[in-house]
Amino acid sequence: MRTVQFELLRPDEIVEERKRCPIVFFPVGPLEWHGPHLPLGTDPLNAHSTAIRVAKKTGGVVLPPLFLGTDIVRPKEKVKYIGFDENTRIYGMDFPENSMTSLYAHEEVFSIVVRQYFTLLVKQGYKLIVIVNGHGGLSEISALKRLAEEFSHETDCRVIYTMALVDERGQSAGYGHANLMETSIMMHLYNDCVDLSTLPPKDQPLKNTRWGIIDGDTFKGMPNEDFTVRDDPRDADSELGKELIDKTVNTISKIVQINKEELNFNENRGG
Repeated sequence: MRTVQFELLRPDEIVEERKRCPIVFFPVGPLEWHGPHLPLGTDPLNAHSTAIRVAKKTGGVVLPPLFLGTDIVRPKEKVKYIGFDENTRIYGMDFPENSMTSLYAHEEVFSIVVRQYFTLLVKQGYKLIVIVNGHGGLSEISALKRLAEEFSHETDCRVIYTMALVDERGQSAGYGHANLMETSIMMHLYNDCVDLSTLPPKDQPLKNTRWGIIDGDTFKGMPNEDFTVRDDPRDADSELGKELIDKTVNTISKIVQINKEELNFNENRGG
């Protein structure tokens, strides 16, 4: 089967596919701490894999993942949800006991880079850019949605925003960070890059503050009383990861298909 990956295609192949289906997927996410057991590229790698699977169903090509993202210093009340003192300064997922910091860009830098990508893609003639964002940081989501709206209104290209893990409605699934769900996904996609032995034995609870592993409910202000992880990554399963990805791919494929119909794309489209 012919690849949909932009970087692996020859120029004439890219041009031919753009004539047939002028869609390009833009997977993005930072190199970010995901516990000691997952690779730093978890977010963009997930976004890229999801985009490839969607493109094979809908048409279009997929850019290499942009390994760049942004985040903010967490508000005091949200720091308390995780289990820290409210005066602890937490930037994104960079907790004090992490062995290294994440590679976050300032929001204005991130926005400039993404804007340049979109400008070049519009110049190349794409009519639909599909953002697949692997990172749940609010500043990154805000920047991407703002740019999607701007380009959709100010150019002849529509830009739509999606997350790399969504529910049936197309909304962010909000499953959490580096816990059961993300670990299962990475087991399915890049099993050799997952090492659960870096976590303590199962009889020891995982503290949010110690491991940088957070449940979705904790982010929403509903943590365990002892600030431990509910959805334990040590219970991760590759089949669960496949199930989560399959649901997301089906949902995003439907969203893309709706936009194709609205934009009157068809498989025999001319230049």
